[in-house]
Amino acid sequence: MFDVAVFFSLGLQDGVFCRNNGGFLLGGAVIYWFTGASTQAVSTGAFRAVEFIKKNINLDPDAPKKADPKSSTEVVKICTQYAQKGMFNIFIAIFFFALAFASLSSPAGIGGNDAVALFISYLIAIAVFGLFQAVFMANAGGAWDNAKKVVEVDMKAKGTELHAATVIGDTVGDPFKDTSSVALNPIIKFTTLFGLLAMEIAISENFYKVAPYFGIAFFIVALIFVWRSFYKMRIPQ
Repeated sequence: MFDVAVFFSLGLQDGVFCRNNGGFLLGGAVIYWFTGASTQAVSTGAFRAVEFIKKNINLDPDAPKKADPKSSTEVVKICTQYAQKGMFNIFIAIFFFALAFASLSSPAGIGGNDAVALFISYLIAIAVFGLFQAVFMANAGGAWDNAKKVVEVDMKAKGTELHAATVIGDTVGDPFKDTSSVALNPIIKFTTLFGLLAMEIAISENFYKVAPYFGIAFFIVALIFVWRSFYKMRIPQ
């Protein structure tokens, strides 16, 4: 609590307070972008898998119940490809965001030595926003999943409109609790640990004078992959 009080008392100084707020906003924005992008990747992969099943797998109720190994392997392959593609975009963006904000917080940046407040706030926001967002998504996803089970098992209302609604809710709940929420753990760890290393590079004697220019370039690269994480993963009309 003492550290938090000291941090906010420093934030009340001119200039530093703005950078603190800016860092908090940037950290929160990255967390919410990540949860949206990871859910988008799961949704697109699931859509492609369902599309393949409809075209290539016999859904006749009288068909043999045993799954075709070749078709099953192809479905797993589709899901894996889209998961890897989505996480590649996300990881590269997270990596360059850490480099960008660390470089922009070097002593040669706007604000001099006080510029580091931006990056400190960014790391704190990643940890705080990430923790509470992970708890929220895990609880919300679990609630949707349990709602479907209650309708199916306790209410025995399978096939009704209520059941259809809970199935739709569960399609959101599964990526919430099984993808985005659990994936926030490595995002928080990587950003905070790699961020310290990036800050050490940014303030090094041979680099700090040009660090802000590299920071702008790193930030542009990160934004490109943010764009890719949504618009290159969209379900075609």
